[in-house]
Amino acid sequence: MVEQSTIEQNFDLTEILGRYKGASRDALIPLLQDVQDLIGYLPKSAVTQVANFLNLPTSKVYGVATFYNQFRFDPVGKFHIQICRGTACHVKGSARVLEALQRELNIKPGQTTRDGVFSLEVVSCIGACGLAPAVCISGKVHARVNPDEIKSLLKQYKEQKSAEVTV
Repeated sequence: MVEQSTIEQNFDLTEILGRYKGASRDALIPLLQDVQDLIGYLPKSAVTQVANFLNLPTSKVYGVATFYNQFRFDPVGKFHIQICRGTACHVKGSARVLEALQRELNIKPGQTTRDGVFSLEVVSCIGACGLAPAVCISGKVHARVNPDEIKSLLKQYKEQKSAEVTV
């Protein structure tokens, strides 16, 4: 699991906040989306900056951000794995796929591997019910995933990361 530093980095949100000059609380969700797109997650310092910018209590910003599951407060791995546990995927065996992912990565949902390469998230539905069980890795949907395929699937992504490092 990636260990968080005790001293959080302060992010420069000047460009993003500049796009929302004069904004009110109605801009909170799109603003948080833009911040997460830039940083990859919502660190405390960014939430505080957004709250100050919109003249809202930080607790109100956290209240909104924690209500929506699209927002995350911890960094994700280079390859963010989302395993669908919706009805169709459940019926087609996504629980076994999830177990295989946890075993191979040695992490639980919500965690990131120590090397920061993979993070694992359980989602209710990824909208690929006809492809069940489905796994989405950094936006790419893998259809009809079998637990026995997990090792080779992860290997492909590890090799992709290695190729990027040597280039």
